[in-house]
Amino acid sequence: MRRSRGAAALLALSLTATGAGLGLALAPQAAAITPPVAFTADALSTWQPNGVVWALAEAGGQVFAGGTFSTVRPPAGGSGSERQAVNFVALDAATGAPTSCELSFTVASGTATVRALALSPDKSTLYAGGYFGAVNGTAVSSLVAVDVASCTVKTAFRPAFAATVRALAVTGDTVYAGGDFLTVAGQPRGRFAAVGATDGALKPFTADADEPGRAVEVTPDGQNVVLGGDFFTVNGANTHALAVVDASSGALTKAYPGFIETNSVVKDVATDDTGFYTANEGTGGGVFDGRIALDLPGFGQRWRDTCLGATQAVLPYRQVLYSASHAHDCSSVGEFPDGQRHHLLAQPTTGTGKLGWAPDTNDGIGEGIGPRVMTVGSKNGVEYLWVGGEFTTVNGAAQQSLTRFASTGDTGAPTVPVASAVSFRPGEVQVRWRTSLDLDDSALTYKVYRNGAATPIATVTADSLFFKRPQASWTDTTVAAGQSYTYRVTATDAAGNTSALSATASVTVPTTVDGYPNQVRADGATQYWRYDESALPFVADSSAGGNRAGVHLNAPALRQTPGAVSGTGTAIGFNGTDTQVYGDHRQSVGSTYSIETWFRTNTTRGGKLFGFGNNQSRGSNQYDKHIYMTNSGRLVYGVYTGATRTVTTATAYNDNAWHHVVATQGPGGMTLYVDGVQKGTLAVTTHENFSGYWHAGGDSLGGWPDRPTSEYWAGQLDESAVYPTVLSAAQVQNHYALATAPADSVVQVTAAEDTYANAGAPGTNYGTSSSLAVRGTSFYASYLRFDLPAAPAGTVLKAATLGVRTSTMSGAGTTDTVSVVPVTGAWSESGTTYTNRPALGAPALGAYPGIPDGSAVHTATLTTGSVAAALGGSLGLALTSPGTDALWLWSSEAQAAEGTPRLTLTFGAP
Repeated sequence: MRRSRGAAALLALSLTATGAGLGLALAPQAAAITPPVAFTADALSTWQPNGVVWALAEAGGQVFAGGTFSTVRPPAGGSGSERQAVNFVALDAATGAPTSCELSFTVASGTATVRALALSPDKSTLYAGGYFGAVNGTAVSSLVAVDVASCTVKTAFRPAFAATVRALAVTGDTVYAGGDFLTVAGQPRGRFAAVGATDGALKPFTADADEPGRAVEVTPDGQNVVLGGDFFTVNGANTHALAVVDASSGALTKAYPGFIETNSVVKDVATDDTGFYTANEGTGGGVFDGRIALDLPGFGQRWRDTCLGATQAVLPYRQVLYSASHAHDCSSVGEFPDGQRHHLLAQPTTGTGKLGWAPDTNDGIGEGIGPRVMTVGSKNGVEYLWVGGEFTTVNGAAQQSLTRFASTGDTGAPTVPVASAVSFRPGEVQVRWRTSLDLDDSALTYKVYRNGAATPIATVTADSLFFKRPQASWTDTTVAAGQSYTYRVTATDAAGNTSALSATASVTVPTTVDGYPNQVRADGATQYWRYDESALPFVADSSAGGNRAGVHLNAPALRQTPGAVSGTGTAIGFNGTDTQVYGDHRQSVGSTYSIETWFRTNTTRGGKLFGFGNNQSRGSNQYDKHIYMTNSGRLVYGVYTGATRTVTTATAYNDNAWHHVVATQGPGGMTLYVDGVQKGTLAVTTHENFSGYWHAGGDSLGGWPDRPTSEYWAGQLDESAVYPTVLSAAQVQNHYALATAPADSVVQVTAAEDTYANAGAPGTNYGTSSSLAVRGTSFYASYLRFDLPAAPAGTVLKAATLGVRTSTMSGAGTTDTVSVVPVTGAWSESGTTYTNRPALGAPALGAYPGIPDGSAVHTATLTTGSVAAALGGSLGLALTSPGTDALWLWSSEAQAAEGTPRLTLTFGAP
């Protein structure tokens, strides 16, 4: 349903890396930051004005800043003391410290300000425009020329502007100006004018606009001038906010009637060899706040970026367009939805897609705009992107009005990945993590470490952006059934900066298939949230490769027990006020789909269980394909087709018991199931078509029938899944049956007795040794006894594995096959020697096909029937091998054994 103007959301298409085994390779990176970005996102220390910086320019390793301020001070922790700087300061491009050039811009009445700075093509002359009447005591009139070498006013340059100059562009012989003025040197000139670069004499150029000029730029060929501002006409012709005029006469070359919305103005124009770019700011509904690229020649639109958030400045540099704004909604170009403000962005000059560069400021003082101007300076072979404005923080640290970013020296490490691991079947572990944030690197390398090893078991490359942090995953297919593993993940950028290790993700590989989640995956779920996480904010996607993770909002309650599926997993709890989970993957929903979840509640205020909306952390403006509960506890499944279309249960389900709900739509219409039973259908095959995100636990419900008191869900959810197909009635019933069937139970039994026999010491007993040994020649054999439980009532033994741990001794592993055989003779831990060792039976119950060096747990699957016969009694096992390569293991007496030798028994329904 559409509540108001649509705000779409996060584009989560990414180069998400998945793989199996160890065969993932690292993609090479050629630079310390991800190309084509030219600057790091690490803010450098810079002297700070006490007001707003409106203008920047660079020459000879100096950066000139103009604005509305009276002093500059050292950066936090820097040396020096505050000094006077009246609306102007010159700073060293490499250090950010003031140079010897000092100019004071003043006015007899009102507030003086510098609004524009521009350099002559040879960078010998600095032109400054604004509202001022004197510079270092020399009388001027809102536009001045300064000799860069001597830092003195050029008195021969004597233009006379009657009001504020807001924009400048300079050629070899001409200075073009835009602003608020209506006359220059007493002659009519409406908001745009041109004067001689040497003497300031007024030129014939006439491009009269009806509202202020804010931007002026000469095209690279020098033939035309691009004008930007608030105007609606130029020289009487209809052209709002943007126009191209002849560089000599000011005659209109290209008008743009109706091209830019009437409530939007052009704040800045910049050019490169291929075209020019606008920065737009607007007010009110239907506003244009973004950026436009126009080609040369022809001046036609190349692309339009319709992000919302008052763009103040644009700077094309090496095929990247850097912009200053407070962009808060880029849903219209398939990126982030309405929400947090982002003040510095980069995108290729060829399109709207944002690149991996996103340092940030705050809105700051004054109008609350943030950054307003940018320039590039260089010194000693290093380039610096300088940013000025009215901000008071940069990347969260105090820094006012000026900051800079270098082309070298990337020091910022990616954020720590949030990792988890899960196993649904023997021989397979899915390790997954939320990709990290790095403000100047979108392509990151992830290393996966298993069981605390110093060498990674896998390397994965994946892309992420500040608004797009998808799940990445890797599948370990070298795991053994019944064995426990731990995994940790790091993220590294192209400069080699590496995050800390993630928190440990632990998992035990089952000895049999976990029926319910395995079936959800087999039936084609492309998003599957199981809610088993123990830490915020990442909700892992357990589907087979979908990587459509979720994000916790406002800290829902984690690891609620019991979960919905018998014997496994945990649920998530929502407070009915502001907690939810929203998708981290922007997507569209096709004409066929199914949504499935489990729920438990006793609420009388209703709420949305699960649904699709166009926003993430804010309430959506478009929303349907959802399941919600009324105050009375009935379930409603609805879509929007221009009107709300719903299927509602006759029964209430707010009885504080777990229930299963599935909603499907396809060529056969809409169907709602509860607890495996069809509860209603509707012959509706369409829904609202928009891009958005899945939500669990809450989102908008305005305009829907039987709207509950709360749009947020108060209760628990579990096992939420989305499918691109219509689940059949048989599939729904099978899911319900699998979830409610008696769960498998796992029992681990440590050895009650263990020892070994040694042919080299035939009379010695090793019952108290911390080691066990196995070899064919000369002979070692190890003996293990386990006291087994009886099978739980109604179950049988489904699987058995034997786990042993190699010792830390050098060469403890073996290349020989080690067999697990039954012991048929009598023996005891304290009495067994080589001489009286017990007899062994056949056939072998299992085997280890060689064990590598290094202390680790290794498992062997045992013949189920042989172990089952010993349940409720004692089971004797021996480890033997035919070769000469000895295997050394920890015994149960060893502190490092960690519960080995150990039998893992899995019991389940017959």
